[in-house]
Order: sequence, then structure tokens, then C-alpha cells
Amino acid sequence: MANRFKKLKLEGFNNLTKSLSFNLYDVCYARNSNERKDYIAYIDEEYNAARLTAILTEVTSIIGANILNIARQDYDPQGASVTMLISEQPIEREPENPESPGPVPEAVVAHLDKSHICVHTYPEAHPYNGIASFRADIDVSTCGKISPLRALNYLIHSFDADVISLDYRVRGFTRDVEGTKHYIDHSITSIQNFISREILQDYHAVDVNNYQETLFNTKMMRKEIDLDHYVFGGTAKERIPSKRDREKIRKRLSDEIQEIFYLRNME
Repeated sequence: MANRFKKLKLEGFNNLTKSLSFNLYDVCYARNSNERKDYIAYIDEEYNAARLTAILTEVTSIIGANILNIARQDYDPQGASVTMLISEQPIEREPENPESPGPVPEAVVAHLDKSHICVHTYPEAHPYNGIASFRADIDVSTCGKISPLRALNYLIHSFDADVISLDYRVRGFTRDVEGTKHYIDHSITSIQNFISREILQDYHAVDVNNYQETLFNTKMMRKEIDLDHYVFGGTAKERIPSKRDREKIRKRLSDEIQEIFYLRNME
């Protein structure tokens, strides 16, 4: 089936729409109100509308598209949104293996029209338990020969999240020269096949796929908690001298990450 798709000759434009929804969470420990405010300010600066525009511009380059229009907004008190309308670029050559990790910009082709990329951010901090978090929702929707999965590695590296939920769906159909309808034009068994081993080794990853509906989901949760990565404003030993307290915070962070991953509060 995959080989047939590679050589598929279409009657006209490829009408399949491929949509990737990329939902991620980054968790942090901030001990008091000042640290929580500092964390929110840091996230607002690190992922402001200008930075998000730069990330989405690179995604557009990776999948081989042209930017037609950009709308972006920073919000008060926090958060930002960016939406891009993108269009097709000339097709150069097919990737050798459609189901493989990206990005390799010079080896990526695209045929895009009526397509868009958008991102929204949601920083928040809990007033009592010291947990602060940052959520970003990214949607990449393309029409044509290549799917937005080719930009996955770049997006994951750009946000370095603790929990990631990925939804990929192919919608509609396209016809070959004999008039036969095709509901997908590339091979896919798992979203994980488009993510590098380097990234996957840092996460627990679980799939829930519905092949009949061309609907694929992968959820990822970071395996290890390096406390220095989660304590805001310095190293863990500097900010939390007590080893016992550090272990309590590590468990609190672990519980928070698992609750987000499993979508339920722990008893």
C-alpha cells in the first residue's frame, strides 16, 4: 500500500487535508509569589508573539511552504497567539521514506494551499503548592502531498516540554487518474515513527490510533526529573538546601506531570 501511494498519479490537485494538533505542558517549581511572578514574566518573554512567529516561520520552511499572512498578539496579563496563512511551493522531489523523522529541509517537498499554522500559549501558576506551568497549543493544517509531521522534531526541541499530546488526522479524499478515491496518500503506523530516537528515549510514549478513521494519537511524558531543570531562579541545592525538601518537591512535580498526562487527579 505504501509503495502504491508513492507512485500515486492524481486526476487533479491533492485534496487531502492533514492536521497536526500539538498540545504540550512545561512544569516548574516556584516557591513564593515573587518567583511565580518571575516565572510568568520569563515565559511571557521567552514565548512572546515575536518568538512564536520565528518558531512558526521555521516550521513553514521545514514543510516547504510560503507565508501569505501573519496575525499575532501578546495578551495582558499573559499569553500570546500567532496565526499564519500559508500556501504551496513548487515540488522538487519526494522524501525517500515518507514515514521517517524530520526535519531535513532540503529533502522535504510540499504542495500546500488553503493551509494554516497557529499557536496559543497559556502560562499559569498555582498560588499554594508552588507549581507553575506553561501550556502551548499548536495546530498545523496542510493540503497536499506532505504532512506537517515533518516538523515534529523541531517543534518538540523548541519547547522542551514535560508532557506532550499529539493528534494527527487525514481528512477528505483525493482521486487518482482512474477516478478511485484515496483517503490517505502516505504510510503511517504511529506518530512516533516521525520522532527521532534521541527525543523518544527521554519520554514514555503511548499510542491510541484509529486506522479506519485515519486518526492517530501519541502521548508523551518525560521519564526523569532533574530538579535543577524545574527549580526556577537557581540550582536545586542553592534554592532548597534540605535534601528531604528537595525529594518532596521532586514528588510534587512528578505527581503534577502524571496528573496532566493521565488527565486525572491523584488520590
